[in-house]
Formats: sequence, structure tokens, C-alpha cells
Amino acid sequence: MGLPLRTALFWNVYKLIERTPTMQQPAETIRRASDLRRRMLALPPSKLITWRTHPGASAENITMTLDDATELPLRVYRPRPAPAGPLPAVVNFHGGGWVSGDVYQSEWWASSVAALAGVVVVSVEYRLAPEHPYPVPVEDCYAATVWVHAHAARLGVDPARLAVMGDSAGGNLAAVVPMVARDRGGPAIAFQVLLYPSVDLVGEYASKAENAAAPILTREDVDNIPGVYFHGTGRELTEPYASPILGSHTGLPPALIQTAQHDPLRDQGYAYAAALRAAGVPVRHTNYVDAVHGYISLPGIAPNAPQALGETVEALTEAFAAESQ
Repeated sequence: MGLPLRTALFWNVYKLIERTPTMQQPAETIRRASDLRRRMLALPPSKLITWRTHPGASAENITMTLDDATELPLRVYRPRPAPAGPLPAVVNFHGGGWVSGDVYQSEWWASSVAALAGVVVVSVEYRLAPEHPYPVPVEDCYAATVWVHAHAARLGVDPARLAVMGDSAGGNLAAVVPMVARDRGGPAIAFQVLLYPSVDLVGEYASKAENAAAPILTREDVDNIPGVYFHGTGRELTEPYASPILGSHTGLPPALIQTAQHDPLRDQGYAYAAALRAAGVPVRHTNYVDAVHGYISLPGIAPNAPQALGETVEALTEAFAAESQ
């Protein structure tokens, strides 16, 4: 199937604005480029594309402190009016190639999940490369998940009903955090929502060639970003906490994986679903045939975004209901 008309129109206009794509910038200039993109998306007209906070959710900014005294911002979404009793918690990691983006990038999505699933969503403002290369984003996201579990009473959540969620690079982090939690003895994670995730930084997949010039994310973007994420570390892209498809999947929580047809990363999602199933992990995988990478952040130009949201709400509701039995 071809691109939806509004998606194609948006992409043609956006290419005129961003002449040198952020994700193709070298480490020395990528922060300036990503900050410019963030400011553009914060402008009021951008709400026609990114949409606003769901009216059935409230939003609050709080801060957690890491062991090294670094303060990590969190944005907390709650359904309103809030149901009685502790609610399930979903820790959310935004996309942006580990080098760009912020918690506001997934404002519509995170607030809608909170409102419609009746959960508390905690979006994490993890530190970004190249200033904070791998494994800093991994450690920040794991620390935030531990913090949410430890501060369940303060947040009004049930520590026994905890999930992780992320898109793109955030989907990578949402796949890795359950691995870290398993390897380090907790906390227990009930479910993982992986939205068009990047799970393999070294493998080659047919979808990358097929969607080499796709909207939002291109082959050049995919090829450039790992070098920025690992900038100056000397670490290997094959480490399981970088490329989770290369790690052990035994004992990981059930997953919902969503992929987009017009996305270089599409086949990585298929491969990861197969790897999880091979390890006995229950997986629900949906490929949205009219979708492009980044659709949860672009509901105004991605017609499938509401359907993807509905599937995510349903999957989380079922997962948390099973945990409460």
C-alpha cells in the first residue's frame, strides 16, 4: 500500500524545512540540530500534527535523583477522575535515536494510555548521546523503573503491576530494561510494549533497503545513529543491552510489538517477536500496513495512530488484569 495522502504531504513539506536531517548529523552538531527540531515541534501549530494532552488525563512534572546526584525529570500522567486504589504503572521511554526527543514528544500517546487504560504513565527524560553515550540511557531508564517501583506509594501505583513502553530508540530501551531487571534481580515487569523498536544495531534487514527513503526515518538515519549513540565509548554494538535481539530472552515478560510498513526498522520487530516466541515469551505482533516510523508522535498525519493506541490500551488492560488475579 502507498502512503496516506496527509502523511506524504507532511513529509514533502518537512523535507523543505529540515534540509540536513537531524539523524544524519555528526556527533559534533547533532545536539544543536535536535534542539532546533524540538523547538519547532513545541510551536503551537505543531499541535495539529502531534495533538494535545488527552482531556481525560492530568500531567505533572516531578524529579528523581540518581545515585550520582544527577536529577532526572519525569512527567507523570494520571487518569482523571482517578479511580480508587493503587493503579498499574507504565514507565515510558521516548524515541529519538538516543540523541534527540523529550517526554513531550509522546505527550498525546502517554496521556491517552493513562486516560483510556486507567494507569499511571511515567515518561522518563533520560540523558542523551553523544554527551551521554551508551550505556547511560539504559542505566537512566532502568534506574527510573526501579524508582517507580520503590516509590509506588508516593505515586499511587501498585508495584506488582508494572510495565514498560517505548517507541523506536525508546522501544530499544523498553526491550532492554526487562533484561536488566531480570539480570539484576528486579523489579518484576509484567509487560513490555515495543513500538517500532530498534533491537539490532549490527544486522541487515530487507526492510531497511525497501524503505531506504521512507518518511521520518531513512536508511542513512539508521546507519548513522549507532555511531553517535556509542560516541567515544569503545563498546560493542553487539552487547545485549545495546542490541537486545542478541541477548537471552528467557524469563522476559509478555510483549506487544507494533511495526510500521513504511519503516526501515520494520523487519527488526518481526525478528524480535520470533526471538521472544522461541524463548517461550507470549507475543502479540501487529504490523500497520499504512504506517510510517514515529506514528505515535504524529497522530495528526498518521491515520493508524488511534487504532494502534486502542490495541495498546487493550493489551495493557489484559496484562494487568492477569497480574491481579
